[in-house]
Amino acid sequence: MTQRATLAALTAAMLLLGVDTAVAGGIGSNGTQVSKASGNSSGRVLKSRITFNVKGATPSKDGGPITSTAVDWEPPACWYEPYWKARDFKTYTEANWSIYDSVGGAPEGVADDKARYKEGHPYRDFNVDKNDKGMWWVAVTNPKMEDDPAAGNCTRDPFWVDNGKNPGVAQAIDTETLAGLAHQRTLVPPTKISLAPDARSTVNAPTWVWLDKGAFKPVSVTASLPGTGLWATTTAKPVSLHIDPGTADAETLPASGECLINNDGSIGEPYARGKSELTPPCGVRYLRSSGNGTYGLEATLTWEITWEGAGNTGGKLPNGTFATTTEVPVQEIQSVNR
Repeated sequence: MTQRATLAALTAAMLLLGVDTAVAGGIGSNGTQVSKASGNSSGRVLKSRITFNVKGATPSKDGGPITSTAVDWEPPACWYEPYWKARDFKTYTEANWSIYDSVGGAPEGVADDKARYKEGHPYRDFNVDKNDKGMWWVAVTNPKMEDDPAAGNCTRDPFWVDNGKNPGVAQAIDTETLAGLAHQRTLVPPTKISLAPDARSTVNAPTWVWLDKGAFKPVSVTASLPGTGLWATTTAKPVSLHIDPGTADAETLPASGECLINNDGSIGEPYARGKSELTPPCGVRYLRSSGNGTYGLEATLTWEITWEGAGNTGGKLPNGTFATTTEVPVQEIQSVNR
């Protein structure tokens, strides 16, 4: 049987039995990992055990994930995490070896793995004598970044770490990594602004823009790794609103288009009868009619991200933004109640 046919038979058998196709370091030579049945060689079969808990987000078809304001920052595409106790790893791996043998796999195909994990080079019998004293760590891929080239950067074979010891390996999971992954899963509601007068604009007259303090709330995401005591919670808090009128024929108020949050948690100031000649603290002045159409006023809310984690860790992560577009008709003739 050719190596390709053997691997195909092995993959089919494992899928039929519900067994992952990753065998310790892998089947083949020197820890080369068998790719998924889908053929996506950048992905890894083993899925992270990290869980996520979201608080404060209201499901909405118009909401969505925030976008980091830091172009040079993103969560890791892969990392190493504690995955198995020794006996579980032994059971898992020897089951895969047995399947490999049953479909005609050549002995040399798993010889390196047997030497590494069973025969003392460097581990003996999967470290079962230390079953409650540590865990086997493995490489996993960020499911949101499986197609990222960096997802293939975690190439170490499974390795043993005693309880309480620092793995001493780059990209080993820690609370800051968990915080970054929580940041990536922060979903916020749409930025539903209020416009006045009458949710439309008149050429050369200011349009007031505001967000009530109850329109948005902080959103928290907790990422944790069961059985390890590792956790991190990120909290996204709205801090400012940026206005883009959707046309060059307009002026933002203030000129920067950046409306800061008020002490009471609101942004801008609600319009009231008699304010039509006043300059709003947050708004826009259109200089040309939209004719029979509208201008797409984009309101981008900036969310400040902080985090705290196990072991009194914590800090700040890059801010996130989420934009919502409101279609604004702009009329030529002023007709404003005063």
